[in-house]
Amino acid sequence: MALPVQANTAKYDELRKKIIFTLLMLAVYRVGVQIPTPGINADALAQFFAKNSQTIFGMVNMFSGGALEKFSIFALGIMPYISASIIFQLLTVVVPQLEALKKEGEAGRRKITQYTRYATVALSIVQSLFISIGLEGMSAGGGSTEMIVVDPGWSFRIMTVLTLTSGTAFIMWLGEQMTERGIGNGISLIIFAGIVARTPAAIVNTFKMVSTGQMMAIFLPVLLGMMVVVIGIIIYFETAQRRIPIQYAKRMVGRQLMGGQQTHLPLKINMAGVIPPIFASSIMMFPGTIGQFVQIDAVQRVSALFAWGTPLYTVSYVAMIVFFCFFYTAVTFNPNDIAENLKKNGGFVPGIRPGQRTAEFIDKLTVRLTVIGAMYVSVVCILPEILIQQAKLPFFFGGTALLIVVGVSIDTMTKIESYTVQQNYDGFVKSQRMRRNRSFNG
Repeated sequence: MALPVQANTAKYDELRKKIIFTLLMLAVYRVGVQIPTPGINADALAQFFAKNSQTIFGMVNMFSGGALEKFSIFALGIMPYISASIIFQLLTVVVPQLEALKKEGEAGRRKITQYTRYATVALSIVQSLFISIGLEGMSAGGGSTEMIVVDPGWSFRIMTVLTLTSGTAFIMWLGEQMTERGIGNGISLIIFAGIVARTPAAIVNTFKMVSTGQMMAIFLPVLLGMMVVVIGIIIYFETAQRRIPIQYAKRMVGRQLMGGQQTHLPLKINMAGVIPPIFASSIMMFPGTIGQFVQIDAVQRVSALFAWGTPLYTVSYVAMIVFFCFFYTAVTFNPNDIAENLKKNGGFVPGIRPGQRTAEFIDKLTVRLTVIGAMYVSVVCILPEILIQQAKLPFFFGGTALLIVVGVSIDTMTKIESYTVQQNYDGFVKSQRMRRNRSFNG
């Protein structure tokens, strides 16, 4: 039976409002990226970034959506929040009190979220203070002595700390609002929007490199072909599933015979999605960022070892990706809970005993899939960026950026589709109940 026209319209109006709300929040974020922090020489900063686009600053600028290049109020981006989230997800494994909070359900998760917010503000204060002190000693570079900071001193430092910390707190609020009242994961969408917003500038810069002879024109089709291949690989692996057959036993509920149907449990190859490269990038940015602003020999040596493109950076980045693939999957997916729910509802995997044996079977499959997923994410994130490092192209064309853009797009479209199906299903069930009630009353 089809849903009434008014019911259909109401369902899709609600979805439309969620999408519009998400787009408006992203628009607010992009407006904030254009608002500069007081006390900065914009011309000197632009010259500095023109000469350092292939350093750690280029990668940080990519994740901030160009906010760092303008040193706007959102210059820190969402990275302090991501760092705080990493810290507390790790602490929930080793700190019994936080682990107990996590098991309390929604109330416990709210408390952990609140602690994460406090940690985000604290990290933002520390990072913005280091950045303000470092900027005071930096010039445009390239032989120019023009300083980036117009009037250095504690007034500039305090203003920068207040501005950047407030900006990060506001971005954090925007992300949470999008997650709760919009469509998709708000934090991922903010990073997605920042990368996509840099697309026109990256394309223009690429053609400028061809016109000035920095890159051969023959390399453009190769670059385009590489991007198409990488996007195809990402779409294949992000949508690939291992379907475990599930059989439900027949049982009597009242006077009706229920169950007996067959279904499946879908397990994604990459359960962690785009979280591992985002978390890994956030951690790997730390040594390089500190090294740019702390002029101490020991710090400079460590920073040089972990500079973007070095062998140690590449190995560490892959190790971080693999670690977070396993860690995030373990945090978000519990085979024991799945097996217990199947057992309670009379479901079982054919040939596998319900309960602990089913949990072990699902866990073994999850580990194997995560190995494949970690290898796929590592290859996609590293190989294109090695080629890009050799060709001196913008970070937008790297595997990490493409994985985030394509992965977030697929995730958002999947959530829109799931929301539509759920709303239609709920409306269908409601209409069937109304029909039965009318038949009974008639």
